[in-house]
Amino acid sequence: MDSRQNGERSNQRMAGVVHKNIASLVEMRKAEERKKGLQEKTADLLTKFSGSMTFVIVHTIWFVVWIALNTGLLGTKPFDPFPFSLLTLVVSLEAIFLSTFVLISQNHAGQVAEKRAELDLQINLLAEHEITRLLTMMDAVAEHLGVEIPEKPEVQELKKDVGAEEVLGEIEKKGEVRN
Repeated sequence: MDSRQNGERSNQRMAGVVHKNIASLVEMRKAEERKKGLQEKTADLLTKFSGSMTFVIVHTIWFVVWIALNTGLLGTKPFDPFPFSLLTLVVSLEAIFLSTFVLISQNHAGQVAEKRAELDLQINLLAEHEITRLLTMMDAVAEHLGVEIPEKPEVQELKKDVGAEEVLGEIEKKGEVRN
């Protein structure tokens, strides 16, 4: 078997792992969507709509028609004459509700993002631990084979496990110095 076939087989296995991970992520997202209650789904839909150009167009048309009706441009008697107090009340109430829906959606998105960040941290800590072990194993293999590897301080530092508490503590210390 030549190296090209080995490479193709490796890519197929890697592709399988990648596809499996993608499928897992998609399933996690679907599970999060299924967990949402009616209120969260409604808030998401309204937030999505209010952040669209359709929303802007509908409101532009609504305001133009309202103002045209209430300034007599269309030949009708105004029901909300200038300064359009009723329009102001309706728009203010709409703004209150829309901002609440946006906050509900953002809270949910924040919770999902926090879960993902925790997962990322766990994976990164696991990868760091595995890399540390690999460096140690490589040293052992080199020693067993009698291969001399020049000692460098940065390599020795990489062989040490670093805990999350240490990193977070250092970040907090650096942050306190700046403030």
